[in-house]
This record gives sequence, C-alpha cells and structure tokens, in this order.
Amino acid sequence: MAESLPHGGIRYPETDGTPMPDADYQAQAYCYAREALRAHFRDRADIYVSGDLFVYLEEGKPENCIAPDVFVVLGADNHMRHTYKLWEEPGGVPDFILEIVSPSTWRTDLGAKRALYASLGVGEYWLHDPHGRHLKPALAGHRLLDGSYAPLPATILPGGPSIHSDTLALELRLDGERLRFFDPAVEEYLPDLVEAMADRRRDQAARAAAEAGRAAAEAGRAAAEAARVEAEDRLRASAAETTQHAREIEAAAARIAELEHLLRTRSE
Repeated sequence: MAESLPHGGIRYPETDGTPMPDADYQAQAYCYAREALRAHFRDRADIYVSGDLFVYLEEGKPENCIAPDVFVVLGADNHMRHTYKLWEEPGGVPDFILEIVSPSTWRTDLGAKRALYASLGVGEYWLHDPHGRHLKPALAGHRLLDGSYAPLPATILPGGPSIHSDTLALELRLDGERLRFFDPAVEEYLPDLVEAMADRRRDQAARAAAEAGRAAAEAGRAAAEAARVEAEDRLRASAAETTQHAREIEAAAARIAELEHLLRTRSE
C-alpha cells in the first residue's frame, strides 16, 4: 500500500487496496467521464480533474476522507497528485462530483454521500446508474441550494435526458445507455478515447494532405518559374539574334550602296 508521510508522522494512504469495479458498464462510464473532462480542461491551469483519488478533509485525521468516482475543482492547480488534501489546496472542496452507481454502492450514493457532500459544500452532485437498475432516470444532477441539494431540470432528448451543468458549462446526456458530455459552445460531444484517436488520425491525415498540397503547389510554382525563366532566355536569345540579323542587313545594304556609288563614279 502506497502512503505519504508528511511532517508529524501521520500517514495519509494513497489507496485502500480496493480496485475500481471492472464491470463494463461502470468502467466505461468512469473512464469516459474522467478522461473526457481531463482532455476538455487540459489547457486550463486552474481546473483540476481527477477520480477515485483520496480527498482528505481534515489535517491530522486521515480517516476523514472521501474518494469520489470523478470530481472537478475550480481554482486548483492542474497537476498530478497522489492525494488531495483540503488544507493544502487553495481550490478547496470539489465543485463537481459524479458518482457511478453500482449494485453495491447505490444506497450510499443516494443517501450518506449525498448528505456528506452537501455538508462539505460541493456545488454540484451528479449520479449516473449505467445499469439503469437503481436510479430512474439513470442520470440525475443536483445543485446545492441553502445547504441541501435541489434537482437540476432535465430536457428529454431522443437518446435520453440532457442536464446542464453550470459548473462545467457542459451538458451531461444519456445517449441510450452511454453517458456523454456535450459542449453547447461548439455543439459537439466530448470524445471518448476511441473517438479521440480517430479524430487524431483524421487530423494527421488532413495535415499530411495539406502538406502534400502545399508541396505540390510549391513544385508547381517552381516549375512555372523555371518555364518563365526559360521563356525569357529564349526571348532574349531571339531578340539578340534578330538584332544581329538587322545589323548584318544594314551592313550589307551599306556595302551595296558603296558598290553602287563606286560603279556610278567609274561610269562617269
């Protein structure tokens, strides 16, 4: 078990040794939510995204901690951490928490965790049940109002509910059974890993095609310049030849005139 030992000798474990659930439904939702948000906020130095990380609430009391499935902190430095200690973090408590409901955690997610997160001042608390067995509908968002959570309104789309998060400036949607983040600013879903890799391959292909186009255009411009230079050289050569012919004709005409003058002089 990995641990950190700050001054004072108090241990703050980095893991409890319990692995994340590996059921396809839960793993897919968890991995997508965390990695999609990390990618979305990668250029923001003041937004931290993590998940399944111990958040220690009180210095000197390592037993007082939470480990949300996915959480976002506004105003926290965007860098890797072993643990998140509130007393060391200017960003404070998470502003957004998403719990992926499982058959073994749904009662806690709907009860004790909800009450705890409200008491801590977590601004938005979200629940997603990828099995669709314990939460109806399978996606729910809550905003903290006067110390308790009020449900966020949902818009029902063909694929399922869509709920806006003011904290993230994103919409959380169900696309059939899949949890998706939708960015209304660009009207696009945040891609999952497969989609991101496909987008990257398309971008690379587009850049390669653009580079090939630029190279072809440059080659065309070079060929055109070479043709222009060759044409100018030919024109200059032709002009020089014409000038030489003109001089030869002038010289011949002068010689003829000289001979004619000589003949006339003799005949007289």
